[in-house]
Amino acid sequence: MFLVCGASGLVGFQLCNLFDKLNIDYYGTYNSRKIDKTNMIKVNFFNPEEIEELLTSKKIKCCIFSIVERVTDTCENDWNAIKNTNINMVNTVSYLCNKLDIKFIHISTDYVFDGKSGPYNEDDPLNPISIYGKTKLASEHILLEEDTKHLVIRGNVLYDYSPHTSASFLNWVVSSLKGNQEIKVVEDQFNNPTWTRSMSDIIELSIENDLEGIIHWGDSEHISRFEFAKLIAKKFSLNDSLIKPVLTSELNQPARRPLQSGLSTEKLVNMLDIIPPSIEDCLDEIIKTAL
Repeated sequence: MFLVCGASGLVGFQLCNLFDKLNIDYYGTYNSRKIDKTNMIKVNFFNPEEIEELLTSKKIKCCIFSIVERVTDTCENDWNAIKNTNINMVNTVSYLCNKLDIKFIHISTDYVFDGKSGPYNEDDPLNPISIYGKTKLASEHILLEEDTKHLVIRGNVLYDYSPHTSASFLNWVVSSLKGNQEIKVVEDQFNNPTWTRSMSDIIELSIENDLEGIIHWGDSEHISRFEFAKLIAKKFSLNDSLIKPVLTSELNQPARRPLQSGLSTEKLVNMLDIIPPSIEDCLDEIIKTAL
């Protein structure tokens, strides 16, 4: 039995859909936003007794943790809020998983790097430049220092066209352009964006192959956010002239962003003999189901 922590989020929702498709038994957790599935459980992850009861009563063998305090500028100025979610919550759940011999899969981020020389390999030097990145790195250390059988999967610019969350670059671009709204998109931040369905496939393959340690995943192209937004507009037949390039420094955001970031998938490609999908193919699949 699997437990998807954060089933109403971008990754959690897609993972639940995949488990449904594959007839894999699981439970999903939510806090305030329940999704339309029968096996959802409202959980207070700040209550260790409640979590332990859930893990034991449902006979959980693997816990996939996709709950995260987003990389917002508010978080940069609210250490306690982001620490509670990204560090304390992971610490509590991972401690109980170790106690009960449950595998823990943790979804992390490229923000553990400084963005000076990406795309990054799994063993490249770590140097987060934001509070968000520092808390995610701390959660990785908590998990892997306790038990090396656990797994950290790093992704970057996770996206989907989903009514379940507004925290998606794709949602923001499409809704803005449909409303004939001009948007400014940074042209000096580079990543290889990751479709959440692709990430869900990797989570399932990781479980199937009992992977441990740290792995990276992302779509095949390394592009700027501006290029990504233009490609979204093209695929959704929207007016790309509304997309205006801007430098990160011009936005005056409290939280620093890695610029030359992204994640190399070479390790996982070689381990599992798989090929990362292209962004265009992912967008085509999204359009088939969403429109």
